[in-house]
Amino acid sequence: MAKINTVLGIAEPKDLGFTLIHEHLSAGMPGWEFDNWRFDRKRQMAALVEKLKEIKALGVSSMVDPCPMELGRIPDFAAEAADKSGIRIIIATGVYNEALGFPAHFRMMSADDIAEVYVRELSEGIDGSGIKAGIIKTATGGVPGWTPKDEGVTANEQKALRAAARAHKATGAPILCHNSELSPFGRETLDIFGEEGVDFKRVLIGHACGVGDMRYYFEILERGAWLGFDRFGIEAIAPDKMRLASLFGLLAVGYDRIMLSHDAVYCWLGRMTKDVEHLMKASPNWNYAHICKNIIPALREGGVSEEKIRTMTVSNPRAYFGG
Repeated sequence: MAKINTVLGIAEPKDLGFTLIHEHLSAGMPGWEFDNWRFDRKRQMAALVEKLKEIKALGVSSMVDPCPMELGRIPDFAAEAADKSGIRIIIATGVYNEALGFPAHFRMMSADDIAEVYVRELSEGIDGSGIKAGIIKTATGGVPGWTPKDEGVTANEQKALRAAARAHKATGAPILCHNSELSPFGRETLDIFGEEGVDFKRVLIGHACGVGDMRYYFEILERGAWLGFDRFGIEAIAPDKMRLASLFGLLAVGYDRIMLSHDAVYCWLGRMTKDVEHLMKASPNWNYAHICKNIIPALREGGVSEEKIRTMTVSNPRAYFGG
């Protein structure tokens, strides 16, 4: 049986239960650490734990936080939140896209050297904490409204994809991929992974729900990868009605290799910028509870069976992690 690194130790896929596949406990754009004097860890932790307890009461058992290493990943913060809330939490190794992240040190490294870092964080732990990453994060493209129009997967992003592929082959850890919903590179990502011999059953092409392109969805699913419908609530990028329309359409024709989430951030690091304020103001339902409170009831009302809902929230995460 496959083993999963959580922030509190080893778990098995059968332990996961209802899983939100892409959320963030904390996040900040690179540079946040120089402007974080307002962050009150004790107060933020208390509020975060209450929110996690809320979703636990709604039936959520586990959460994947695929925060890249340079965007505010705090392993001991995640471990404390898991311990106090009872939610099983899995964090990631990996760097973000070139538009908003990808530290200069990594730009100067080879794919094999980057893979070595990923493998160490997956097998030994992060920065001497003993807390191990349980998943590999990759990112291509930018964020709509925050970055210029994407022209393709950059050379550095291709290098990071190959590093992720090699770390996956060395450890068996699954890969979760960020994409821009307005210019997604899921196909190109799978092409590179295919060259590296990655098992597509362990790859989730994320941020797909706002793409709204059935050809894109079919091509990824037919190659054996998973789709992340993981931005419910971010109305500033794509309305939930469109996300739901795509989901209903896929389910109606027999495609259910899909996992659900919000990509919500609870603790923003650094001061709140105008871009983040706009995103949040335009997205009032962007929080960990939205799927349980609103999206799943909408699926039921639209005729989606309880079995299919369980497939997306329980069975698929378990299979993705090797169960």
